[in-house]
Amino acid sequence: MSYTINLGIDPGQSGGIACISHGKAYAHKMPETNRDILDLLKSMTSDCRDSDGSDFDTHAVAVIESVHAMPKQGVTSSFNFGKNFGGLLMALEACDISYELVTPQKWQKFMGCLTRGDKNVSKAAAQRLFPTIKMTHAIADSLLLAEYGKRMNF
Repeated sequence: MSYTINLGIDPGQSGGIACISHGKAYAHKMPETNRDILDLLKSMTSDCRDSDGSDFDTHAVAVIESVHAMPKQGVTSSFNFGKNFGGLLMALEACDISYELVTPQKWQKFMGCLTRGDKNVSKAAAQRLFPTIKMTHAIADSLLLAEYGKRMNF
């Protein structure tokens, strides 16, 4: 038997990483360093793989919000964001996690929470889906991205 570990990643310093597996959801704000990101991804996927003690064949897939530099964003912040985004992709590769890039408009429309820049919309939607998790702006989108991946059967 096989199952999928669904990860959702809202890149950037104010984003987060979430995992849905075995009907449970976990989420963390974005770690500060590439090493911490790598360690968190390893921990999340191994915890999910080992959570039932069986020999299921597992596959981890991440849905990452496809973002880009903003027109009025400074050169230094754009460079740093791109560097961090590349580090995130490398961490996924190192953990043998496949990934899908999806635009905010696409996943938000599918999940019924078009924010138009208001993070409270996605936070409220995530809280409805995951009522037992203390919801923050940092983890809300990552949880919704993981749920999007689960529903899309990535």
